Amino acid sequence: MTTSAVEARGSDFAKLARKISDAGLLDRRPVYYAIRMSLCVLTVVAGLVAFVWVGDSWWTLAVAAFLAFAFGQIGFVSHDLGHLQVFRRRGPSTIAGRIFGNLGIGLGWEWWTDKHTRHHANPNHEDHDPDVSPAVIVWSQDQLRHSRGLPRFLARYQAYLFFPILTLEAWHLHIASYKALFRRGAKHRWLELALLTGHFAWYLTLIFTVLSPVKALAFLAVHQALFGLYLGSTFAPNHKGMPTLTSESKLDYLRKQVLTARNVRGGVIIDVAMGGLNYQIEHHLFPNMPTPNLRHAQPIVRDYCATLGVPYEEAGLFGSYGQALRHLHEVGAPLRK
Repeated sequence: MTTSAVEARGSDFAKLARKISDAGLLDRRPVYYAIRMSLCVLTVVAGLVAFVWVGDSWWTLAVAAFLAFAFGQIGFVSHDLGHLQVFRRRGPSTIAGRIFGNLGIGLGWEWWTDKHTRHHANPNHEDHDPDVSPAVIVWSQDQLRHSRGLPRFLARYQAYLFFPILTLEAWHLHIASYKALFRRGAKHRWLELALLTGHFAWYLTLIFTVLSPVKALAFLAVHQALFGLYLGSTFAPNHKGMPTLTSESKLDYLRKQVLTARNVRGGVIIDVAMGGLNYQIEHHLFPNMPTPNLRHAQPIVRDYCATLGVPYEEAGLFGSYGQALRHLHEVGAPLRK
């Protein structure tokens, strides 16, 4: 695509944005978020009460699974806060984000919002999107050619290893959150460090007070593994297996966001389970749109893309997983010859 062609199409997003704005879909939904955030807190509290009530029993592993879901829902609320979907101003969003993220689930607010902002600015871009950096998984043939060490070792069978690797995702988020606070120029280092440490203080104290050491370690392993698997499984269908971009890619904003994202069909259950991220195309086009408005924006965006001839990708949950895994398997194919 030539530069002049891109410039000529630069107004495509502006036209769509006017349609979305005229439909009132960028308006805040305070009642929705008040209810949702309250339910998230009550869900976690219910899980903790159940944990104490069950006591020193192997049945606490079932509670660990429930709390993995509850922590994931807290993570989705933190995500929405980071995009200013809940509050218009950054101050209240940051305060709530640190409470839900740092203190609630052990997720570093400043580190994550910076990382996620860079992802939104350049989705699936091999040079600029931190979510497709070849730290463990190799996402393209070019990355495979330059891979070394662990990523290259895993790449051969990475499609089979993908979901097992996701069980380590929660640990990765915790460790990366701490590491970011000790880098030069880290913002609000001591506040975030105190909140992160506060999270692990209440979390580990509760676990090792109620459970015997062996059961405590088992609970910790199961809860963190399922929490990471849950988060990773909700993010994986959105971009994995979609086109990756390089410095040679010349796309306007609308096409950059639509062509690299995939929506997941499935109705209310999928909406809740994925925290609204199943409307990934709409979310990437309008990151500050409140989650409950995304499903109303979908037909507008889909029809508009059709008039422009821009491919709009949708799949069922398992179909999206299949596309992502087939892509990973194809990337690693040269190493299996």
